[in-house]
Amino acid sequence: MPSTEFRRPVSPVEWWIAAHPKGTAPVLQLAVEGTGRIDAERLAAAVATAADACPGTRLVRRGRTWVDTGEPPAVRTVAAGRVVDLPDLQVALDDRRGPTCEVLLVGEQDPAIVFRAAHAVMDAGGVLLWAADVFRALRGEPLVGAPDTVTETDLLPPLEGKPQPPGLDYPALLGKPGPGRRTLWVRRSIDGYHAGLVARLATVIAPLTGAPEARFSVPVNLRRYAPETRSTASLSHSVPFAVPTGQDWSTTHERLLTLLAEERDAQARLDPAVLKMPIPVLRFINGALERKAAKTDRYASHCSLAHLGRVDVAGFSGAGFAATALYSLSTAPAGGPCEIDVVECAGHTEIVLSWHDGPGIAERAEAVLDAIEEALSPAALRTWAANDTARVVPQTTVVAGFAAQASATPDAIAVVDRDGQYTYADLDRRSRAIAAALQERGIGSGDVVGVLAERGRPAVAAIWGVLRAGAAYLPLDTAHPDARLADILTDAGAPLCLVDAPRPVPGALELDTLPTEPPPGWAEPAVGPGDLAYVIYTSGSTGRPKGVEIEHVSLSNYVAWATPMLGVDAATRMPLLTSFAFDVSCTSLFLPLLAGGTLLLPGGELNHATLRRLLTEDAPTVLTLTPSLLELVCELGVRPAGVLVVAAAGEVLRRSLAVQTLEVFGAACRVLNLYGPTEATIEVVAHEFHPGRDTAASVPIGVPTPNCTAYVLDAQHRFAAPGEAGELVIGGVQLARGYRGRPELTAERFVRLADGTRVYRTGDIVRVNARGVIEFLNRADDQVKVLGNRIEPAEIAQTLERHPAVAKAAVVPRHAAGGHKVLCAYVVADPAPAPEELQAFVGERLPRYMVPATVTVVGELPRTVNGKIDVRALPDPFAGAAAPAGQQQDRDELTRAVAAVWAATLGVDADRLADDADFHTYGGDSLLMLSMVAGVCREVVGAEHEQRFMDRLGDIVRRPTIEHVADLARSVRSAAVPVS
Repeated sequence: MPSTEFRRPVSPVEWWIAAHPKGTAPVLQLAVEGTGRIDAERLAAAVATAADACPGTRLVRRGRTWVDTGEPPAVRTVAAGRVVDLPDLQVALDDRRGPTCEVLLVGEQDPAIVFRAAHAVMDAGGVLLWAADVFRALRGEPLVGAPDTVTETDLLPPLEGKPQPPGLDYPALLGKPGPGRRTLWVRRSIDGYHAGLVARLATVIAPLTGAPEARFSVPVNLRRYAPETRSTASLSHSVPFAVPTGQDWSTTHERLLTLLAEERDAQARLDPAVLKMPIPVLRFINGALERKAAKTDRYASHCSLAHLGRVDVAGFSGAGFAATALYSLSTAPAGGPCEIDVVECAGHTEIVLSWHDGPGIAERAEAVLDAIEEALSPAALRTWAANDTARVVPQTTVVAGFAAQASATPDAIAVVDRDGQYTYADLDRRSRAIAAALQERGIGSGDVVGVLAERGRPAVAAIWGVLRAGAAYLPLDTAHPDARLADILTDAGAPLCLVDAPRPVPGALELDTLPTEPPPGWAEPAVGPGDLAYVIYTSGSTGRPKGVEIEHVSLSNYVAWATPMLGVDAATRMPLLTSFAFDVSCTSLFLPLLAGGTLLLPGGELNHATLRRLLTEDAPTVLTLTPSLLELVCELGVRPAGVLVVAAAGEVLRRSLAVQTLEVFGAACRVLNLYGPTEATIEVVAHEFHPGRDTAASVPIGVPTPNCTAYVLDAQHRFAAPGEAGELVIGGVQLARGYRGRPELTAERFVRLADGTRVYRTGDIVRVNARGVIEFLNRADDQVKVLGNRIEPAEIAQTLERHPAVAKAAVVPRHAAGGHKVLCAYVVADPAPAPEELQAFVGERLPRYMVPATVTVVGELPRTVNGKIDVRALPDPFAGAAAPAGQQQDRDELTRAVAAVWAATLGVDADRLADDADFHTYGGDSLLMLSMVAGVCREVVGAEHEQRFMDRLGDIVRRPTIEHVADLARSVRSAAVPVS
């Protein structure tokens, strides 16, 4: 049936609304605010498409019938401004000549879209149905539509008795309005969702009326009687509801639920006989009703409370626009009171109070909203003294800072690696030469350049060269598979990648082919605080890594705080103990080189031997590293002097390890626990360990750093009270710009509090303890950390599913026999590949730390009722890891010694260790393997053979079994030909 044949009868309530005096008929208006842009023509096309699915948007009244005109609602572009101030919202819509619906596009950048509908033809529920389909059309998704011709008459049971018309008995809540009928809208966003919201609002407002009992009208969506109904008609009725002043909200809520359970809304209805009344007569009555209300200052109730429900803003996003808020702005009917419209979305409760404007009305409206906000979100929870961190934000950049430092101390040693050193003049000259070469190739502000090089002086020069060219550097880990590196470079849109050796990656440019001197007179481009400094990729829950974009102002703010906090100065010698692709590397890369200190670069893979040499020969003064690596350092058996600060970051710092650190480096050493996701520029929360005060099992993460803030929100996005657990969200100048090329993901993770503060949702569950510092508790999602690296198990599972034999896969963290958390994969596959094949498959595509320790083939992936993987129903991959009976008796002395080291490292009884089982089978990871190797060197091989044994580290990594390690140890001790 052609859509233009759509028609439906006018219902009694629609007839009454249509009979309002000219220009006074109420209009429903849904505003959608967001970030990005929406093209007006594209929006108009989506509105037209949605109108075919929701023909109720094209109606005009012909007598007592709504008729489809076939003309979609118009889309009008209006100048940017506050939606509540738009004069266009004061204009009524004509139910006879039309249009009865229209759309306003407010502004161009970060616009608002306002859906307007005459209340005679549609209710708020209908507007939501319509708007949702418009955004589905924008996204190119199938439309749900609202083709039903259902009206209130079809949904309601027979009327019991004759309904009593409401009287004008209640004074205006906000006082007598001025002349005219201009509507004032006052909006307030409040953090969180709140159970029994209408009841809470009623109990707050009741005392403000000055009456012993307040009277409210509560619109109820009649679609609840037929949930399958897809109609945009006016299907809501206002139920009268009295609330005694002083009654608690829970009692009020119970009474309201009882009223609805008894279907009182079905009887609180307009007399159907109103349809028999001619429009002119009814219009006269409505006009008289409005005049009497204005003259006597008496209305049908004290206030109308309309709750539109909870809305997912993702459903109102698309085509380059990400919704951040939805709210409703209504206009009052004849004799109607002020109205409070509520929508819950994006973690906020959006409240708009509407009433006729007049002297003092706005101030009284704000006072009402103040009372509501204090009741829902007390100021004592919204404010935290530790968030008073505002300082002068640095307006310089690290580029300018390094140039100044190089000019001031050209002969000071800047960088030291195993092959030599750079003075500040050397690094200045080399980095400017690279910058000039990049500039000649068209690289400049806004570009991203990859840096793929081992941890040495060329890599440092390359990074500074990219920054001095005005571009952003993209650090890549040389240990990652080529395929992953290529994917990241492509995703980042990097035209070039600086490499220290030939690499099969897009845009590879070898550093040794570039000039070592800048051209004479080369002018360094200006770099501003808002320019991009670097992009670092982290694991993604969608199976695709995501690039975090950090601006110079964020980096400069971190440097300005961290330099004095870590005691960095010209005497500092700070080693780089992480990959450049881990943002903790920025601490070592920038702090010493901006203070005249020295950056130390340990050569090759980090292991106990290189760490011991670093601590005993290179005289570091400040260490910044993960707790996992710190644990290995503390096991070296050395007591280095001169280390003044140890800063742990990236993982939970156990108190026992912090105490051990003080024992190793001396009581004068400061131990810092630093916290911050990549999305917040390295670290934003910090705590100095005090063994006398910090007595919990893990060290607190602390309080926010300068120009950074931290908030704890509960599961309903409300501010948590001190001591209560909740998600940590962080704000301030160090927040990332967002995820490169991922606006939807950026909108999902970078959100705003109700006061407009931009924050990042960390997914970490924390609490503020009695001492006013933040304690980390756990994760809110499946994300895990290995050696400080964030890992989304979903990315590993999706990689496994790319194997031709794997139908489904799941990866979950489990505790191995020694209590260590490892990644375990479960696959549904036919035919079933060997676990080693699947591990190798993942290893060719993902970093080594993301390769699951075990792979188990299962018939299906069991799930809970909520659709999540049921970990308890999965087989334990470590259950069969015990050694064969009697094997321990067959071991020779050396093998027993190796097994003892394994047992101590893994926390597993030596009798349970099979000689031919893989180290990872027992929960070993790469850092535990280094601890094991260090133990074998110390307990089995001996110092005189250590270097020869360490030369075979690659053999151990490829075949980590007790018998193989024992054979290698035996080989080097006897100076025999090494075992392959």
